[in-house]
Amino acid sequence: MMAPSASRTAAHTASRDRAAWLLLAPFLALVVVFTLWPLAGAVLLAGQQTFGPGTSRFVGLANFRGVLADPLFWQALQNTIVFTLGSVLIQLPIALALAMLLNQPGLKGRSFFRLVLFSPVMVGVVYVGMIFFVLLQKRTGLINQLLAMLLPSWDINFAWLEHWIMLAMILASLWQYTGFNMVYFLAALQSVPSELQEAARIDGASWWKRFRHVTLPAIIPVGSFVVLLSIIGSFQIFELPFILLQGNAGVDNKGLTIVGYLYQTGFQSGDLGYASALGWVIALVLGVCALAQRVLSARAEAARSTSAPRKAPAPALAPALARQPSGGNP
Repeated sequence: MMAPSASRTAAHTASRDRAAWLLLAPFLALVVVFTLWPLAGAVLLAGQQTFGPGTSRFVGLANFRGVLADPLFWQALQNTIVFTLGSVLIQLPIALALAMLLNQPGLKGRSFFRLVLFSPVMVGVVYVGMIFFVLLQKRTGLINQLLAMLLPSWDINFAWLEHWIMLAMILASLWQYTGFNMVYFLAALQSVPSELQEAARIDGASWWKRFRHVTLPAIIPVGSFVVLLSIIGSFQIFELPFILLQGNAGVDNKGLTIVGYLYQTGFQSGDLGYASALGWVIALVLGVCALAQRVLSARAEAARSTSAPRKAPAPALAPALARQPSGGNP
């Protein structure tokens, strides 16, 4: 027979468990209804061919084979990769440069410039698309008007939104999201120990040496996170080309993105099964990017933690940093 104290302990434990599950129940219900159930439905839908909202037939993996053999999918993927490279290779260095500039303690009006540079991200993507649709018109667009004033040989009918749509998309994204990424880099720069910067400066390291050996290793975790955010956001781009091209894919499908192609197949052609297969392919690509980011970040963190014990606070910076006379250029 169970002792009274043990019985009370078991009853108390059971009551506590019931209370915990009761508190978790709303969250679990939301996860099941809005996450797990839609995911299961998307998996089932990817194996069907639909003819509108009410008619479908099971095709198995045929949708995935069709996606891999579809030339429009590969063109949309190529366009999306080009846009992603533009976002990462152009936008992020500019954001980092602006963050380093605004991180200077002697700069006046830093708060004002931070607000000005960050404010475009508060504008909706649809409005950004409308703004650049007006700015990039052939004859009446402000961009062509200004370039014609500065460069007399400039063609005022330059077709930004036709043959150069990808460049127009990159410029619009550059204007909107550079300040957003700048804030991440600015927060990372402010966490770099000032003692290391001062020690490197005393050791005679140039600006480039200090950036390469002190600043850059310290901001790599945040930098890799910003790169991952930029890649995910670039692969999900839809509204901007949709507004700039007025719902079309542009000349020779030059403005067709992978999410835009998903929209065409799912909501214009009515084949939601094929669109679901496209969505899973996008998810797979982004999952690989996220996994690569985790692996590279873990390796970088391991390398930093391994080399950290061998470094003394200030004098050990000299062998790595001060390899040239004080005040020289790298």
